[in-house]
Amino acid sequence: MTGPRLGFFSRLLEDAPAADRYRFAIEQIVQAERVGFASAWVAQHHFGEDEGGLPSPFVLLAAAAAQTSRVALGTAVLTLPIDDPVRAAEDAAVLDHMSGGRVQLGVAAGGTPSSFAAFGRDPAARRAIFADHLAVFADALAGRPVRGTDSRMYPAGGSLGGRIWQATFSADGGARAGARGDGLMLSRTQPRPGLPIDAPLSAVQLPIIEAYRAALPDAAAPRILASRTAVVVDPEDRTRVLESAREPLRRLVETTFGVDASGIGLDDLVRLTDTHIGTPDEVVASLAADDAIAASTDVTFQVHSVPATHETTVRSIELLATEVAPRLGYAVGADAGAAA
Repeated sequence: MTGPRLGFFSRLLEDAPAADRYRFAIEQIVQAERVGFASAWVAQHHFGEDEGGLPSPFVLLAAAAAQTSRVALGTAVLTLPIDDPVRAAEDAAVLDHMSGGRVQLGVAAGGTPSSFAAFGRDPAARRAIFADHLAVFADALAGRPVRGTDSRMYPAGGSLGGRIWQATFSADGGARAGARGDGLMLSRTQPRPGLPIDAPLSAVQLPIIEAYRAALPDAAAPRILASRTAVVVDPEDRTRVLESAREPLRRLVETTFGVDASGIGLDDLVRLTDTHIGTPDEVVASLAADDAIAASTDVTFQVHSVPATHETTVRSIELLATEVAPRLGYAVGADAGAAA
């Protein structure tokens, strides 16, 4: 049986000026298509370069669309409570027409509280705002009248309404995504409420997948995307890249689990943050133990929180497609097609 489709994901976090970050991201997407990835996704972040470098994903994806022909182009994710849902739907539709129907739409209710305030939104009401905006977003994409008016979106959204994915940390969120027939997006790492911090990621994500599948309408095909951190390197680069990850991974452990990670060794930091880093053999071994990936239809790889250079990222993309994915049965190249 064919495994999950291979995808690339970027938060555009290179230590470089904005123009270079955007150029690097496009070059990485082009590389991903060249070596057989099915999809490429970019994150949206506002007000600061440390969490992510891109407030306007549709602009960058339009530039990427002009330099690619096959790879699906996705948002991971739009912070929909902040965005105007009609404008987001319009931008998505324009990009979909320009790219030949390659757009995928990841959305979420999250985001930093300061971003909500800057856009005049109450972060405490983000879930209610998200539900309202998602309904408007879906109506616009489906060609239904918008917000009780006679207005219908142009250009038409076509099948875009069937390409929405919801990101969530919880089984309740998985059930909500499933009930709508949307895709499910799982995080690269997340807290383990009620579990030890060294519990496998699948211990919290398999229940989300189960709730999602149980809520899906009978006619809806499951779409489950697992995001993961993976940096695949040649043996001569292993020590340098691994050591560069020590401090970022320590901070991630402290942020995710609320513990003092100053005494935790590098190998444990890698494990606790669900980071797959090393030579192809090492990354194959660690990914093979991830049961949530095995239950997914798509898997996307990012280098974050490892502070990888552009060159390291481009090489990792190649090694994932040529050395890692085939050994794990992931769908690459002609077998992968594009994200559903």
